[in-house]
Amino acid sequence: MKQRIRIGCAAGFSGDRLEPALLLTQHGQLDYLVLECLAERTIALAQKRKRHDPAQGYDPLLERRLEGLLPLLLANNVRLITNMGAANPLAAAEKITAIARRLGLSVTIAVLTGDDVFDQLSGDETALETGQPLRASGPLLSANAYLGTDAILPALATDAQIIITGRVADPSLFVAPLVHAFGWPLTDWDRLGQATVVGHLMECAGQLTGGYFADPIRKDIPDMAHLGHPFVDVTADGMAVFGKVAGTGGKLSLATAKEQLLYEVMDPGQYITPDVVTDFTQVRLIETGPDQVSATGGRGNSRPDTLKVSVGYDGGFIGEGEISYAGSNALGRAELAGSIIQERLQDQFSDLRIDYIGSTSVHRTNFNQPPAPYEIRLRVAGRATTAQQAALVGEEVEALYTNGPAGGGGARKYVHEVVGIVSTLLDRSRINPQITLIDA
Repeated sequence: MKQRIRIGCAAGFSGDRLEPALLLTQHGQLDYLVLECLAERTIALAQKRKRHDPAQGYDPLLERRLEGLLPLLLANNVRLITNMGAANPLAAAEKITAIARRLGLSVTIAVLTGDDVFDQLSGDETALETGQPLRASGPLLSANAYLGTDAILPALATDAQIIITGRVADPSLFVAPLVHAFGWPLTDWDRLGQATVVGHLMECAGQLTGGYFADPIRKDIPDMAHLGHPFVDVTADGMAVFGKVAGTGGKLSLATAKEQLLYEVMDPGQYITPDVVTDFTQVRLIETGPDQVSATGGRGNSRPDTLKVSVGYDGGFIGEGEISYAGSNALGRAELAGSIIQERLQDQFSDLRIDYIGSTSVHRTNFNQPPAPYEIRLRVAGRATTAQQAALVGEEVEALYTNGPAGGGGARKYVHEVVGIVSTLLDRSRINPQITLIDA
């Protein structure tokens, strides 16, 4: 068993930058590289692509990422663990195989499937968000369970250089290589709790090194145009020290680590994953040097008997229209335009939203501090059952050009199909993960 391993994270979401993975793989002295590219939104979009083309459904940047990364992974003996398989991990592996052949490289890929549990749902299961049966949200399209470390470990036990998955819990991408490297029992809840702390701090990549932390003057971060993504050194006792490649931009500090530790955590005493229910309340972070922070104290309790399932449903279509107003009384003219659209469309759309971008579009209020902005962009969106009906929104907004109010410009309109997401729980004993090995 190894006494220390180093894991880097070079993507925190599907659209993340490409170059951090190259820098970490070439200069980070890694054992493992993780690309965490999946979320509820991205699995829904992946299912949408797969519906239109059964050969699609994996991450749209997979080919661009792997073209430059694959030679470096093999040259530096770094194993890649990624959920870029999204809704179609086997098709993703076939694409990587084609890239390897084109580059004249030999690679073994372990593909984790089994998260697709659509056939196991009746639609009568309760949606966590609504308390209603799943089918009440709309026609069901897909269902993906959040797999955990136990599903990934058989892939790590092979000689595969690339492990590609569909829907797994984000921290499990990091917990699995730690359990594999150190031989920790899957019932050592405190070790798994500490490993989940590591995974949670790492999973959003550049957020840990100052990306989501930055706020000019109050929280300055240097050289953000070249933000370095993090790596972590973990020893067999679970001690973790986080860092980044020397010379890269950003900052890894006690403050950036504290913010990331609490990111998206509703209950620090019970952070639920497929591996363990983690207790963050005793975590101790120490800044041990420039761009270096240690973490200890993660604890855990036994894992849940159920797994969360992300369920996609047909949400119809959304039509959108936008137009800008600038100069004196820009907000007043935009609000007049919004009221015109409201009156013309309210009887045709039960779900119509009007936003004034630059005034009330984020929090839906100006907090009783009315602004006097020089420019405002009106955005109107309506949900419809057909693309033709949805298109009416953009048409009405575009018609404001000549039908007033004065000074509207830069109009645009578009329609897109919606895959909505709700969640439910499924007994983990009903889920059967499988590993497929593919050689190129």
